[in-house]
Amino acid sequence: MKRKTMKKIDKILEMPKEVCSNTPKFTITGFEELIIENYKGILEYENFFVRISTHIGIVNINGLNLNLETMTNDDIRVSGKIESVDLERVVD
Repeated sequence: MKRKTMKKIDKILEMPKEVCSNTPKFTITGFEELIIENYKGILEYENFFVRISTHIGIVNINGLNLNLETMTNDDIRVSGKIESVDLERVVD
């Protein structure tokens, strides 16, 4: 099917954007947990800094005692004392 037709079907079915595309979804719980859905890979990992690649850019997470708790092909959960999160846009 064409991409335009798929977008119409997704809209009719009220599918969330992150389910039917590579758009990442970020869920932050306080300063202790960050879940990223639709990530591509881990670029850098230290207990004070994590860089994660997504289809739209790079997520930088700064903090203390950061751990990669759960990783699947679709999502990743970072826990610890999160101090800041910033996004780097990838220019196509």
